[in-house]
Amino acid sequence: MYTIKKEFHFSASHQLKQMPDHHPCSRLHGHNYVVVIELKSEHLDQYGFVRDYLELADFKRFIDHELDHRHLNEVLGDECTTAERLARYLFDWAHARWPEVSAMSVSETPKTWAEYRP
Repeated sequence: MYTIKKEFHFSASHQLKQMPDHHPCSRLHGHNYVVVIELKSEHLDQYGFVRDYLELADFKRFIDHELDHRHLNEVLGDECTTAERLARYLFDWAHARWPEVSAMSVSETPKTWAEYRP
C-alpha cells in the first residue's frame, strides 16, 4: 500500500457554544489550523504517483476561499466546529473528488490533533 500526505494551513475563529459557559472554548477564539490530507492506493498511476500533488490544488483553493479567515460557526454551523467534525467535513469534501483519500487530520494547536478515518 502506498500512502502520500500533504499539509495545508488556514486561520479561522470559532466558538463551541455547546460547552458550559466556564469552559474557555465556549468563548469566541481562533486557531491557526493545520490540515493533513492522506491518500492511499495499492497501485501507482502511469507516472508513479498515488495522485499528483498538483491535483490537490483544488483542496487548497477550497480551504482558502471557504475557511481561511472566516468564522467557522457561520460556515459550518454551531455544532460542527470541533476539530473532529472539521476533519470529517474536510474528508467528505476531498473523498468525493479523490477516492484515494483515506484520512484527514486537523490540528488547532501544536500539541493537539483530531483525525477522521472511515
